[in-house]
Amino acid sequence: MNKIFMLFLLIISSLYAQESSSLKPNYYYANVNVNYLDWLSKTQELESKDDFLYFGVEGGANWDEGDFYGFLNLENPFQSYTDEDPHSLRFTAFADVDINIKNNFKIHIQDYHLHSESFYVNDFVVGASYKYMSDFGLWFRPFLGVHFTNDTYYDGFNGYMTGWLFSYNFKLFDQDFNIFQWNEIEFAREKDFYKADDGSRIGDSESWGLNGALSFWWLINKSFSTGLQYRYADNKLGSAEYQSAFIYTARYHF
Repeated sequence: MNKIFMLFLLIISSLYAQESSSLKPNYYYANVNVNYLDWLSKTQELESKDDFLYFGVEGGANWDEGDFYGFLNLENPFQSYTDEDPHSLRFTAFADVDINIKNNFKIHIQDYHLHSESFYVNDFVVGASYKYMSDFGLWFRPFLGVHFTNDTYYDGFNGYMTGWLFSYNFKLFDQDFNIFQWNEIEFAREKDFYKADDGSRIGDSESWGLNGALSFWWLINKSFSTGLQYRYADNKLGSAEYQSAFIYTARYHF
């Protein structure tokens, strides 16, 4: 957690570097946000999951050498860190770096971390990506990489991850909107990760897993936006069941 936190702060602080600095990005963005995750009824029945509030800060930037994106979230912000899961205070962090190679091909590195009193997980991926950008508001970035997992129960190589980011900006009724998706597919996981010694399924339960969200954003003005996200996961988040939720978000942009 400390490494991701320090990397995030280092990159974000560089966004505000002086004009003469070599760290000055071509462009950058940052926002603070408040979110409410509402699990759908079927997921709550199967998994006994609780809805929760979380606060976040996120930002990104582009340099000639590549791109950066990251966020820090505080889940259940009004609960205690020592409360019983899933009611406890939790921390999540994510960092994504794409280093330019040639012709929009990039070295791709991403790291996700969740930490609570009783559980932690760190998913690290390193590989390659490609970024396509149109002249009509659409961009698409698929990636493929080697996946390493370090959590409460497993530590080591854990197969591979592929996926994509998709974004499309458009106008409707003279208002600015955006459709965005992030999608991750894990495959060829190590058997020790999802099978116990007796062969029974544990945790994410399969050699593959799906994780992502599809979101619709209303960009109200330069300072405020709001959005609705459909969050989904299958053989992921420690469960064999398909899980889904809606996330309601409001953001203030700097």
